[in-house]
Amino acid sequence: MQTVLVAIDFSDSTDRVIDWAARLAERCESRVWLIHVAAPNPDFVGYEAGPDVVREQRATELRDEHRTLQNRAEELRNRGIDATALLVQGPSVAKILSEAESLGADLIVMGSHGRGVVARVLLGSVSEGVLRHARCPVTILPAREG
Repeated sequence: MQTVLVAIDFSDSTDRVIDWAARLAERCESRVWLIHVAAPNPDFVGYEAGPDVVREQRATELRDEHRTLQNRAEELRNRGIDATALLVQGPSVAKILSEAESLGADLIVMGSHGRGVVARVLLGSVSEGVLRHARCPVTILPAREG
């Protein structure tokens, strides 16, 4: 059975990425891992783990992201697809690549935000970083259909 790692970020392209991966999984009887890389906890100078209010806010955000991710995996399971949700924290490119490696992914599917050249130069691109360093094929869906 083929293993497909689907990296999602809850942006406008998430529905499209999941739908494309689901159609592939249905045709090829693939196992799908939905992965969301959450932002790491903020570091605060002079504080062990940050002020309580910031820690509580971040914990709420993580619970919401986890719930949303679990719901998306459940939607795939309702379609008959073997799907598992995985929420991790850390640098996006490194986490996607390490999870793909540990899961034995045969394919990584993700979306592109379609940012301009200047943004890519200044900020880098998660999809570009994954594409350059992945040990398996990567499918990147453009930000917009058309």
